[in-house]
Amino acid sequence: MTDDAAARDLRASDADRERVAEILRDALTEGRLDMEEFEERLDATYKARTYGELAPITRDLPGHGTAAVPAVSLMKDPERGGDWGDRIVGGDEGTSTWAVAVMSGFQRKGHWTAPRRFNCFAFWGGGEIDLREAYFADREIVINAVAIMGGVDVVVPPGVEVVVRGIGIMGGFDHREEGVPGEPGAPRVIVTGLAFWGGVGVQRKLPRSEKQRLREERRRQKLERKENGRRELEGSRRDPHGLHDPLGLDLHGRPDRQPEERGDHRRDGDR
Repeated sequence: MTDDAAARDLRASDADRERVAEILRDALTEGRLDMEEFEERLDATYKARTYGELAPITRDLPGHGTAAVPAVSLMKDPERGGDWGDRIVGGDEGTSTWAVAVMSGFQRKGHWTAPRRFNCFAFWGGGEIDLREAYFADREIVINAVAIMGGVDVVVPPGVEVVVRGIGIMGGFDHREEGVPGEPGAPRVIVTGLAFWGGVGVQRKLPRSEKQRLREERRRQKLERKENGRRELEGSRRDPHGLHDPLGLDLHGRPDRQPEERGDHRRDGDR
């Protein structure tokens, strides 16, 4: 047996399956797979037990931007740590430094760079500042929000420290996410400003990619439970000696009476 053939027979780990699932998610986002193909390949990914079963799933898909990259790496790469260092890019200016909503609305979300100070104003309108997938110009950024008869929502990912310093007049700032310790290397978000007959809310939500990963993990666990249940059911149909079915059928599918029952019938006949 060649080294390559031996490698294909090696058992795959959960991390290996997750790497393949990540390639499938990228392909779905790029339009290389439709939803039906994505679901079929994802099911096959979580059912795969060896590298040989994983390899065909992404054979016709490019890796990280290169079509020649093997679908599955047989080398064990060290697990990466947190990605906060990659998301703090430095510099004063971000993708956007201010926003205004007058009887309208604004959004800052997705892959954008939050500046050191972001100023926003909402009058009879609303705005959303979503930092879950954002990059940060510094380890500490300030969001200065003024809401007059309107509202501004700030969404941060888990691990980010939040400090709220705003003033509310017949309105208020949401302090529920304050006091949660930040992760090492994570940015600090300071929310300040004024809310007059309005409100500034702060929410902590998982990134969309993490939500998708958790849904896929629940789906994988459901498939595993279903498979385990099927195997247990098949095993329960045979006793250790292969003679009795617990469901009450003998080897020919006929009802199988217990020895006590057969003995009782004989005693009835004797009487």
